[in-house]
Amino acid sequence: MTTPGVPLSGGKTVDQVDPTNSLTFHAEQSGLSVAAALLSTRTVGAPVTAANGAYLGFINEYDVLKMLEMGRDLKTLQAQDIMRQDRLVIAPSTTIFDAVKIMEQHGVVGLPVERNGVVIYSVTRHDLLRALVSGDLWKLSGDEDFD
Repeated sequence: MTTPGVPLSGGKTVDQVDPTNSLTFHAEQSGLSVAAALLSTRTVGAPVTAANGAYLGFINEYDVLKMLEMGRDLKTLQAQDIMRQDRLVIAPSTTIFDAVKIMEQHGVVGLPVERNGVVIYSVTRHDLLRALVSGDLWKLSGDEDFD
C-alpha cells in the first residue's frame, strides 16, 4: 500500500494498490447506520466483520435497497440481517488482474482483502483502474474529453 498507482506492466498485486475504501461494518451495527455510512462516504459497499476483524459478509447499496423494497425498517435491522454471507475475499498477494476477473465473474464492485483471517481493507474497481492507468496518466495531452 505504498504506491498510489502502479504501471500496467508486471504482475502487480492488490497490496500495491492504495485503497479508497477503509469502511467496515460490525455485525450488530444498525441498518440505518449502515445506510448513512454508505451515503456519507460515497462507498458502494463494505465488509461486515466480527469484533476480532474476521470477515462475516458484505453489504452493498443494493442489499440495503432490497431491504427497503421488502418494507423492512432499517432502524430495526442490524448489519448481519442485511449482509450477503458469501465468502468472497482476496489476499494481499492477489494480482490486480485476478481481482478484476473475480469482480467480473461475481458481479461485484469491491473485494475485501484479508490477511491472517482479518479484513485489512477493501479494493474497488475504481482503485484497480486507478492503479493500472495512473502510471500512464502523465502522458495525457490535456486535449482529452472525459465527458
